Amino acid sequence: MAKRLNPNLAKIHRNYTVEEVANLFSVHKNTVRLWVKGGLATNDNKRPILILGSELKSYLQEKRKSNKRKCQPFEIYCVRCRVPKIPAEKMVDYEPINERLGRLIGICPTCDGIINKYFNIAKLDSVQGKLDITLPKALKHINESVKPLLNSDFK
Repeated sequence: MAKRLNPNLAKIHRNYTVEEVANLFSVHKNTVRLWVKGGLATNDNKRPILILGSELKSYLQEKRKSNKRKCQPFEIYCVRCRVPKIPAEKMVDYEPINERLGRLIGICPTCDGIINKYFNIAKLDSVQGKLDITLPKALKHINESVKPLLNSDFK
């Protein structure tokens, strides 16, 4: 699983070698060299390769931004496919967590995996037209009966 690298570990007024960057972020030296090939700017083309801290920080922030995917309110992000998807047959179940928050649960149309999205119950009406939402039915309480039990100890 990929790491979420903290760009704030890189000090912006410092020069780093490849080994220092690898130790700083606990990655392999070859990973840092791939970053250089992928667009991370260096000071010059001489050895040892020196990387300016501000360039390293901005590169990691841009890399983090490019990996994010923004979902529409009616889309749910599929972790397996790594893309926002509309659930299969536009059907989702709403599972309440508390009085304000709940979870939309659907099935990915591509990989048939379960996809989840936390959702505010107040905003559920905005999605109602795009998705077929199944709300849970209230359960009947056992102790609220018309005829009380005859063999009860409470008389």
